[in-house]
Amino acid sequence: MTQAQYRSRRRRRWFLLIFLLVLPAGAFFGIRAALRPNHKIDPSKLAPVERGDLARSVVATGKIEPRAKAQVKSKASGIVKKILVDYGDLVKEGQVLVELDKEELQARVREARATLLAAQASEESARASFERNKAEAEGPDVPFMKSAMERARKLHQQGLVAQSVLEDAEKLYQLALNKQMVALRNVAVTRAEMARSKAQVAQAQAALDRAEEDLRNSTIISPMDGLVLSRDVQVGDAVSSILVLGSQATLVMTIGDVSDVYVLGKVGEADISKVYLNQPARISVESLKDKKFAGKVTKISPLGVEKDNVTTFEVRVSIRNATGELKANMSANAEIILEEKKGVLMIPESAVLYEGGRNAFVEMPDPEAEKGRRKVPVKLGISNGVKTELVAGLRERQQVILQ
Repeated sequence: MTQAQYRSRRRRRWFLLIFLLVLPAGAFFGIRAALRPNHKIDPSKLAPVERGDLARSVVATGKIEPRAKAQVKSKASGIVKKILVDYGDLVKEGQVLVELDKEELQARVREARATLLAAQASEESARASFERNKAEAEGPDVPFMKSAMERARKLHQQGLVAQSVLEDAEKLYQLALNKQMVALRNVAVTRAEMARSKAQVAQAQAALDRAEEDLRNSTIISPMDGLVLSRDVQVGDAVSSILVLGSQATLVMTIGDVSDVYVLGKVGEADISKVYLNQPARISVESLKDKKFAGKVTKISPLGVEKDNVTTFEVRVSIRNATGELKANMSANAEIILEEKKGVLMIPESAVLYEGGRNAFVEMPDPEAEKGRRKVPVKLGISNGVKTELVAGLRERQQVILQ
């Protein structure tokens, strides 16, 4: 055997010996590591102790509503001819919004005015007939004829006039009486005609007033200062009168004052006793998630509403909306502040555990502990349901385990 072969065989023996020694040791340590419990905590289950502002509150959920809102409907029926404003426009009280077609309405005015003139002419004719018949009924003929007849009767008794003269005087007196009776009857007839003519004049005047009012109402004006929230008609659309159809009349526009808005939400009976007028509130809306609006409680309903065995009370939270960012009908949450603290230590509510229902503690990661975590008793303050005030027990930036 050569020297080179001897060294090669010796090297293989050493490799085999080392392999036989390392293999059992590796297996031992591998099995030991596999059987050892893993106490490493998922980072997503850890949360830091942080400092910030915390408020205990009651949340009322509702919609953004304008302080004042008006549904504009027409008093006159007709066809839309002009629309002078659109949604999003600011309008003033009395400003013209919509013009209806006026041709038919103007024709009605002319017809009503002609009817009134005819009724007034008829009234004048009836009054003239009445005055004439009244004059005839009150004329001097009957007293004069009566005096002439009595005088002729005395003269006939004295033998100074013939019988024929007396008979003529009596005949003339009777004719005057008959004429007066006819005139009195005509007075009654013409008085009735005059009253009827007067009523016709009043009726014609009312019809004219109504036609002129319809003509004026064909110009639809704004009832208030505000913002046009919606425009519900187009040029050429038929518009029905609210005086005829009431609430079923055509909606022309909706106008609202959005300089001040409010959230009309509901608060449960368990929390309503904590809510009072002018109580501060913070309002958030879905489309402006990173922004809060300051408001205050302005109305609390005295009457609760029960639904599904739950009683709630309506609460109005008002907000200044000078920038116009809050739009009508936005979904909103009004957080009514019951108690607020600034710059306090906070931990997530889900990190808190209780022993015996009263003593609070949290768990912190600790590699030296048996299970990789240890319990720490804490003293808590107010909570908003998500975060809890930490009065004592931990320092800022320490980590707690979420349960």
